[in-house]
Amino acid sequence: MGEMADPIQLKDEGNKHFQAGEVDKAIECYTKATKLCKDKKVLAVIYRNRSACFLKKESYTNAASDASKAIDVDAADVKALFRRCQALEKLDKLDMAFKDVQRCSTIEPKNKTFLETLRRLGAEIQAKLKTTFSTDSRVQNMFDILLDEEMDKDKKEKAANNLVVLAREDAGAERIFQNNGVPLLLDMLETGKVEMVLAAIRTFAGMCTGHKARTMAIIHLVGIDKLCSIMAVDNEDIALATSDLFQCINDSLTGGDQRIYGKEEALVLDASKDLKSILMALLEMVASKKVSGHGRDQALNLLCRNVPRKDKKDHDHSKSLFTIDHGLKKILKVCGQIPDLPDQLPMTENTQLIASVLLDKLWDDLRCDPERDHYREVCDEYIKNIHAINALSGLLQGPFEVGNQLVGRQGIMEMMVALCGSEREVDQMVAVEALIHSSTKMSRASFIITNGVSLLKDIYKKTKNEKIKIRALVGLCKLGSAGGDDYSMRQFAEGSTEKLAKQCRKWLCNSAMDTKTRKWAIEGLAYLTQDADVKDDFVEDEPAMKAIIVALKGEYGTWRRSKDKTILYAVACTLVNCTNSYEKKDIMPELVQLAKFSKQHVPEQHPKDKKDFIQKRVKRMLKGGVISALTVMVKADNLLLTDQTKEMLARVFLALADDAKDRGMICAHGGGKALIPLALEGSAIGKIRASHALAKIAAVSNPEIAFPGERIYEVVRPLVSLLHPERDGVQNYEALLSLTNLAGLNDKLRVKILKEKALPEIEQYMFEDHDHIRQAATECMCNLVTCKEVQDRYLEDGNDRLKLLVLMCAEDDEKLQRAAAGALAMLTAAQKKLCTKMTLVTLQWMEILQRLILHDQPQIQHRGLVIVYNILNSDDNELAKKLIESEILEILTVIGKAMDNPKRQLVIDVARTCLVKAMDLGLIKPFTTPS
Repeated sequence: MGEMADPIQLKDEGNKHFQAGEVDKAIECYTKATKLCKDKKVLAVIYRNRSACFLKKESYTNAASDASKAIDVDAADVKALFRRCQALEKLDKLDMAFKDVQRCSTIEPKNKTFLETLRRLGAEIQAKLKTTFSTDSRVQNMFDILLDEEMDKDKKEKAANNLVVLAREDAGAERIFQNNGVPLLLDMLETGKVEMVLAAIRTFAGMCTGHKARTMAIIHLVGIDKLCSIMAVDNEDIALATSDLFQCINDSLTGGDQRIYGKEEALVLDASKDLKSILMALLEMVASKKVSGHGRDQALNLLCRNVPRKDKKDHDHSKSLFTIDHGLKKILKVCGQIPDLPDQLPMTENTQLIASVLLDKLWDDLRCDPERDHYREVCDEYIKNIHAINALSGLLQGPFEVGNQLVGRQGIMEMMVALCGSEREVDQMVAVEALIHSSTKMSRASFIITNGVSLLKDIYKKTKNEKIKIRALVGLCKLGSAGGDDYSMRQFAEGSTEKLAKQCRKWLCNSAMDTKTRKWAIEGLAYLTQDADVKDDFVEDEPAMKAIIVALKGEYGTWRRSKDKTILYAVACTLVNCTNSYEKKDIMPELVQLAKFSKQHVPEQHPKDKKDFIQKRVKRMLKGGVISALTVMVKADNLLLTDQTKEMLARVFLALADDAKDRGMICAHGGGKALIPLALEGSAIGKIRASHALAKIAAVSNPEIAFPGERIYEVVRPLVSLLHPERDGVQNYEALLSLTNLAGLNDKLRVKILKEKALPEIEQYMFEDHDHIRQAATECMCNLVTCKEVQDRYLEDGNDRLKLLVLMCAEDDEKLQRAAAGALAMLTAAQKKLCTKMTLVTLQWMEILQRLILHDQPQIQHRGLVIVYNILNSDDNELAKKLIESEILEILTVIGKAMDNPKRQLVIDVARTCLVKAMDLGLIKPFTTPS
């Protein structure tokens, strides 16, 4: 093709490629031809043909451009006119498309396609005009009310909220913008009235959604500094609404706008400068004293959502590097704030946790060691004073690797221990918190146990400040649990951990205590519940269980006002410990003996961590309402509900769903609904655990009750993911059972299962050696064979699908036999060709069929008789004759002559139907008595 120099040849070659469906190659040929062709008429044909290619590729701007070039040569080129009409319609230029098809219908007045398109476009234009005029009048009406100084306050607020609704529609947003709405909205912002400010911000958000050009215009008219100053006010609703506006702006400028601008694309300016300005402004807000706690939270939230890469395959992480260079010290400053000292930044309960999450996300987004070294250096420079020790706590809660390395620097641990002994309460509080977060590593815990336990005990006993007392208690709790669930590695004397846990539960249940103190009490339990004695005490303590649920639901006023969700991780840890659902490696007995022989340490299991104790704890937790707590946690802000927390929640759900008798209770309290997001988002292990819990529920429950409404369709993908060969046999089996349950409900679900590409995996498991998995896969296939796509696969030649089904009908396993016979009965009823094909796949088909219709189980016998009827009804007279000439006729006669029996009536009726069909075919004659 590269050597062709004749445009006619290239055009013909392009035509061949187009007819073969090779659109890209056709475009390549036509493009080369346009460069060589000198004849205007031939050139017009080439452009017209290339226009058809661009229509196929949905490149409508190029399609319209090429069609226009052809029309410039021949204004009556009806093909080019109609192609331009199609392209313009897709570009939403209906009036121009209407003119083109109008010319087409003038040239060919009897062409039905042109007339139908003309009628349709005319109706669409009328509808659009009606909507535009209607929207225009509504927008103008809202403006008149808002501009009228004498108008009633309630009417003005109602008009402002109506503007928000109008702005959510593209036509309304455009009319507001075109009717000089931005200055009016700015006036609404200046009023300072909360309702008016919220309405203006939400209207701007609607106008910026999905429209890059309009978004950039609004940014320049309003100003980024102005928006930041609004988000900085001490009003949670206004800060949240402004944050949503910034998110809409970011989405539109970074690819959220799917419009095709065509020639107008040049008018849409480069958005990179605006995005950089927004990033700089948000980083300034992070450490500014003029920003409220709510505003700071939203600035940090926006950075968490938009700075790190969403997909690690994307190589561009320049935003993270820019943020580290220009904002890392500001984020550390937030982590280093001590609320009890004067002249601190305004913060909420969540601010420092969100800052820690952002630090962690930035660290994870780095790609190489030099970048990580630079991050560490910036942090290292900051760790020099009491504020820095508090910032270290933030790092230990975020990128632990960085924080842990800094803790290991000479003098840092000693400084913490020294601060514990300080006379200033603030120093004690900061140091104790840092000790708590840094004692995660066993080596650090050992150092603190040696050097700091006595200090912590003294602080706990002597201080009258409850805030310091609870922190000292949690420090002792963490050190006491340093050995994990290893019974032989207890750090404190027998009974000490139970006493610490009892005090934590006492504080937790005391509603008079402030929010943060009770939060620390939950954190203490998260550590101590690694001890099995503490687990048992905790689940038996009904008030403590209830207090955690109440804390999550926000039923106490203090919790509701603070909206503190920082306890999520601690609660999740506590529940994982109580259900023993953490990852536990299987230890080979031989290796244990070898370790003992070589005098190595061997972990010991606590007697109360055995299966029967775990089951009792699970029952107690379910009775205590733990599902309500889990469902509340799943609904938490996604920034605080980290992947690690989601994974722990999934583990707890899986442990709770272990007993089939408890699954109904889980569904009744909304557990099924809560599991869906955990199965779709989070860590790989977390998604598998949540999917497995879903499979357990869907396998034994009515899916329409467990997952009401459209949620039932969201369950399919997680279940299909469990069919992967890397999943274990139990997961495969329970996923197949649950998919069988779903496939039996309706066609829409069956189609969804096929769309998720489950069919090849299900077929593969039908060949599995494991009896239960093979049976479950066959049952699932039995429910799917009503789909045309599945039937077509059985009609295909060159595979053993049908042969396998026929041979399975001869298996001794009655459940497998019933499922295979059911699938074969439905297949042969839907596709008559399969009746003939099944007799060709194995020579034993007749014996297998006889075995089915002689079976003592009515369900299996019924399926066999349906297959016989399908063969008689298959239009293959030779096959029907062969069937009747065999012993099958005698068996049918015996069954058909049997007395009516309610238990076997279905079988008797089908046998009689088969005999009637045989008579209709003339294969047997009706029995007559001599006169």
